[in-house]
Amino acid sequence: MSQLFEELKRRNVFRVALAYLAVGWLVLQVAQLVLESTSAPNWVMQVFLLAVAVGFPFAILFAWAFEVTPEGIKREKDVDRTRSITDQTGRKLNRTIIVVLVTAVAFLLLDKFALRDDTGPAAVTTDRSVAVLPFVTMSSGPDDEYFSDGLTEEILNSLTRVPELLVTARTSAFHFKGKDIPIPEIAATLGVAHIVEGSVRRSGERLRITAQLIRAKDGFHLWSETYDHDTSDAFGVQTDIAEKIAAALDIVLDDEQRQKMRSVGLQNPEAYIAFQKGVELFNAAHGAEGQIDKMLVANEWFEKTMALQPEFSDVYGYHSDYFTHVLLDDSLDNPPTTDELNAAMSNLEADLANAIRHSPDEGRRSANSFDLDFVSGRWRGLQARFEEVVEEGKCYQPNWPEMITLPFGQAADVAELMQQLIECDPLAFPGWMTLASASQWQGDFESAIATSRLGFEVTGHNLLLNELINSLIGAGLFDEARTIVDREFRNESARLYRLFKIAAIQGDEAATTALLNQYQTVATRKVNTMVATAMAGQYDKANAIAAEIDSEPYGYLKLMRSIHDCMCGAPFDLDSTPDFARRIEEAELSWPPLSPIDWPLKDW
Repeated sequence: MSQLFEELKRRNVFRVALAYLAVGWLVLQVAQLVLESTSAPNWVMQVFLLAVAVGFPFAILFAWAFEVTPEGIKREKDVDRTRSITDQTGRKLNRTIIVVLVTAVAFLLLDKFALRDDTGPAAVTTDRSVAVLPFVTMSSGPDDEYFSDGLTEEILNSLTRVPELLVTARTSAFHFKGKDIPIPEIAATLGVAHIVEGSVRRSGERLRITAQLIRAKDGFHLWSETYDHDTSDAFGVQTDIAEKIAAALDIVLDDEQRQKMRSVGLQNPEAYIAFQKGVELFNAAHGAEGQIDKMLVANEWFEKTMALQPEFSDVYGYHSDYFTHVLLDDSLDNPPTTDELNAAMSNLEADLANAIRHSPDEGRRSANSFDLDFVSGRWRGLQARFEEVVEEGKCYQPNWPEMITLPFGQAADVAELMQQLIECDPLAFPGWMTLASASQWQGDFESAIATSRLGFEVTGHNLLLNELINSLIGAGLFDEARTIVDREFRNESARLYRLFKIAAIQGDEAATTALLNQYQTVATRKVNTMVATAMAGQYDKANAIAAEIDSEPYGYLKLMRSIHDCMCGAPFDLDSTPDFARRIEEAELSWPPLSPIDWPLKDW
C-alpha cells in the first residue's frame, strides 16, 4: 500500500487532482456568475457541474498513465525513469494550484465587493448565516464606544459556538462600523442571510441594550428585544441574545452548546474595554517608529485585562508579542542587556503557557504551542508540529509561522493555512501578507504580486507594501519597485536598504557597493547589516557578524530571522555559528536553506 502511495506521489496524481478541483471550482463560479447575469435556465449550470464531475476520473487516469516529457506527452511505461522530469512537473503544478487559489480568492472578493447587486440572496451561502454589526453607542462617556464594541464581540463569540450557524468574522463585520449602508447591501457583501444590529446606552450604573435580528432579503425583523441591566452584569445578556437569535433561525441548542456560549470571550465589561484599548495601541505600534516602546504601552492595558479576567486566552498571546520583539531586538545603538533578554524570555514563556492553558479550542492551543517551542529554541520536530496546525483547519495561526517553515520547504503548508485564514476573514492583513511571502518562497512571484496588491487593496495595511516590493524585486520589475520605495518610505535607513536590494539583485556591483556604504552609515539593525553584506557577496564580513550574533543570548532567533529576510539560501556558514548549527542539526533541517532569489554578487 505504501508503494502505491509513493507511486501516486511520484506521478503527481495527487497534484493533478488538486489542480483539477481548484480549476473546476473556479470555472463553476465564473459560469454561475455569467449564467445568473444572463438569466439562463438552471439546467445549464447543472450541465457545467456534470461536465466537471465526469472529467475528474479521466484527469486522474491521465495523470497515472501519461507523463509530460521534453519531447511531449508519452505513456508512463515508455519513459526512462532516469530521464523523468516529474519533479519539475510537480513544481509547476504547485505553482498552478497557488495561482488558481489566489485567483479564486480575488474572484470571491471581486464578486462580493464589486459584482453583486443589493438583492442579497445571490451572495448568501446558507440561510443560517449571520453578521453581527457593531452596536451603536447612544451615550457619550469616554469608554462607552469600547463598551458597545465589547458587547458586540461577545454576542459574536457566543454565536460562533453554534456549529449549525455561519457567522461573519469580527474584522469583516466591523468594517461597516459607522457607515450608512443599507442592510441588504451589507448582507450581500458579507454573504449572509441575516444581520444583527442594536444600540447601547449607558447612564451611570444603568444600561439599556436594544438588539434585533433582520432578514436581509426583505428587511423583516425576526426578533427584537430591549434589556435593562446594571453595567456590572452587562455582558450577561450576550448569551440570552445569542440563544434567541438561534431560536429565531430554528436552531435547537443543547445544554453543552449553551455552556460553551457562556464560557467564551470576555465576560467582564471593564476587561473588554482594557483589552480593546490595548489592541488599538498594539496595531498602531507594529511597523511604526519606536515600535517596542509603543508595544510596552499596549501591554499595560493587556495587564489590566489579565487582572480582571485571567482565564481569557487571547490576551496572553498579544501580551507575549512584546517580549518576542525584545528578544529579536538587534539595535545597533541601544541593544537590550542580557538581564533584559532573560527577563523577556521568562515573561514570554509564562504568557504562552497561560495562552495554552486557557485556549478555548485545539486550534489556538496548537498555534500557541508552536510559538512557544519556536521562540524558546525547541525546534526538534517543529516542522511536524506546524503540519498539525495546518491540519486543524481553524481560523487561527501562530504569531510566527513563517521563519522556520518557508526557508525549509514548507511554503505549500504555509500557503494552505493562509488561504484558510483569508477565507475566514478577508479583511485581516496577516493572511494576505504571509500568503504573498509563501508564493515568493515557491518562486511564484507573479502570484505574490497579485496577492500583495489585492491584500493591500482589501485591507489597506501598509505592511503589504513590503511584500509587494519583495515580489516585484523577485519578478525583475525593478523600476516599479523603486518607484514604490521612493514614494512610500521616508525613513532613510528603510529606504536605502530597499534601494540597495534592487541594485544587488541586478548585479550592479558599483551601485550595490555605493548604496551599501550609504546604508551602513544610517543602519539601525545588526541583522539587516549582515543580510546586506551577504547579498553584496561580502563573505567574510557576513560570517563575522553572524558569529557575533550567535554568541549573544537568544541569537538563534535573529539568525533564523536573517535567513527568512535574505531569501538567499545561507547568508552565513554554520561553522561560524556553532550554537545555531546545533539547533539546526537537532531540528533535522536541511542546510543550506532554499534560495528563491538569485543574488548575482553572492557566490556561495
